[in-house]
Amino acid sequence: MRGSWVPKIAAVLLLLALSVPVPAAARTAVPVEETAALADWTPPLSTRGRWIVDANGDRFKLRSGNWHGASGTWNGSGSADDDADHHAGENSHRVPLGLDRAPMAEIVASFREIGINSVRLPFSNEMIHDTRPVTADAVTANPDLEGRTPLQVYDAAVRALTDAGLAVILNNHTNSTRWCCGVDGNERWNASQSDETWENDWLFMARRYRDNPRVVGADLYNEVRRSVWDDPNWGLGDRHDWFAASQRAGDRILTEADPDLLIIVEGINWTGLPVDGLPHGRPTLEPVRDLSHTLVDSNKLVYSAHFYGYTGPRHTGATGIGETSDPRYQDLTPAELADVLHRQALYVAGDTDRHYTAPVWISEFGVGGREETGAAPRAWFEHFVGQLIRADAGFAYWPLVGWHENRRGNGWALLHWDAEGRRMAVHDGDDWRSDAWRRLVEAPARTGHVPPTTEWAMLSPDHGDFVASRRMRALPDWDPGARKAACPDGLRLAGLSHTGNRGLCTDARAGTLDDPGGAHEAVRDERHVAPGRDWASGHTKLQCADGHFLTGYSVRGAAVSSALCRKATPGTLTAPGGRTVWFDRGDNRGDAPKGGDFARGHYKGQCADDEYAAGIAWTGRVGSPRTPDALYCRPLS
Repeated sequence: MRGSWVPKIAAVLLLLALSVPVPAAARTAVPVEETAALADWTPPLSTRGRWIVDANGDRFKLRSGNWHGASGTWNGSGSADDDADHHAGENSHRVPLGLDRAPMAEIVASFREIGINSVRLPFSNEMIHDTRPVTADAVTANPDLEGRTPLQVYDAAVRALTDAGLAVILNNHTNSTRWCCGVDGNERWNASQSDETWENDWLFMARRYRDNPRVVGADLYNEVRRSVWDDPNWGLGDRHDWFAASQRAGDRILTEADPDLLIIVEGINWTGLPVDGLPHGRPTLEPVRDLSHTLVDSNKLVYSAHFYGYTGPRHTGATGIGETSDPRYQDLTPAELADVLHRQALYVAGDTDRHYTAPVWISEFGVGGREETGAAPRAWFEHFVGQLIRADAGFAYWPLVGWHENRRGNGWALLHWDAEGRRMAVHDGDDWRSDAWRRLVEAPARTGHVPPTTEWAMLSPDHGDFVASRRMRALPDWDPGARKAACPDGLRLAGLSHTGNRGLCTDARAGTLDDPGGAHEAVRDERHVAPGRDWASGHTKLQCADGHFLTGYSVRGAAVSSALCRKATPGTLTAPGGRTVWFDRGDNRGDAPKGGDFARGHYKGQCADDEYAAGIAWTGRVGSPRTPDALYCRPLS
């Protein structure tokens, strides 16, 4: 249920339910024992199919933790100066937690000791612009940081982490510097600020660390969820459209700030009202199956998701008001949990040769430690760790750092320091999570070189231009007033839908066809149809010239407007000849088509892997919407 109205009582229930503080404890990781030095890796990172790889093409598995605090710990009521008004009584003072209790070098060394190779480092948009210097009590154990702004302390944390060989993922956690995640003005990237401010802040942060090659990722926004009145969505084209916002921000970061960063997009965390009988649930990455991102650099996309035992596929995690009768993840059997995790997230990496195939990073999960005695959360954690190992999935435990006094406190963290600077770690012998954590960080995983894989990518000019080509973005508009779609540089158009305007791109069998110095042509008529070679009788044929291939198209409404053709490297395409693939009355994609369903509910046509698309046919007869009816597919050399 979106938009215009929500019953007032349901809105109040939502406010109460989703404002229940998320147990910070519910986000903590635990140490094991000191591990060997971090494996060598060479930045920058990119992707090959479901794997993240380094600059040498070797697999880099994100074994991560969350070092929170810079995005805020204040609960939003009471005094921001009173520890009691901060989540779990832990006041971060607007900087990464623990700097008042332990030297930064000790904290970072402890991260390495427990076996992680990367850190998700949350920040808020407010933090970026906060000019108030941190006070002495915020950095008691790091006096050299006194008087710096929160952003300058964040800089110091980034530098310490990367100097130690750890990879850093920048995470825009909240708009304001306060604890996440309820109905708090931080529900969306633009909940309490404009899209422009959000995007510009990201450009600022990406540029700020551009010269540090071990800053490897931009995690665009945390736990996008419903506000009191509105749901976020995935593809509706309005200002609550998380798919469109993340696509736009990711492309801007890569083209205007830092082309080396991984762009990490988390699924939608919650929609609907948490009331039995009303629609509600946790979409996570399920919408990706039907609508996936295609960035200007198609090897930079990573998807992410969060899982906690006390939440569920349709359960907010609340207890009491706002709690529904839906099961929590910790209520599921191991088999049910495996099925749900696959459906909500892990399928994205598990399914090969799809338009959505990409690495999946579980960027938050956790459980209470020493003081957690419940059988259900303990069992859930063991089962969840087992699923991460079986899926060989990257992960980031929440949180890394917490406080303790006499070995008691917010037990979710993997590492705790007391007021005297004494450390308590997951591997100290009295934390039940220790064995599971050890199994996770030491689990056998794919290593070594990952061969390049065939790329498949979706084009979706549903609500505006979808130009994924850097080259075409830099050139004048090839069809003013039309909605334009173009494959990323190096890919060619392989498929189209009869209605719905969707397209499919690939580099199957041929790799890059582009002639680096070649020009493009927007074809709007039949000038390149040779006499006697009418491959779609009675239809208008937008055909590329010989030696050219289809790399995009434009539409006006539902109607085809032009075909975008690029010159190929000499010798990569065959002489004239080909076949017509009709898809006006049903799918025509071959016996075992790759790429996945790129236009669910619509007829689709697709050239074979050893072919390239050279033309689009449509009819202008009375009553026709002038949508694509056929593709002209020609053999590759």
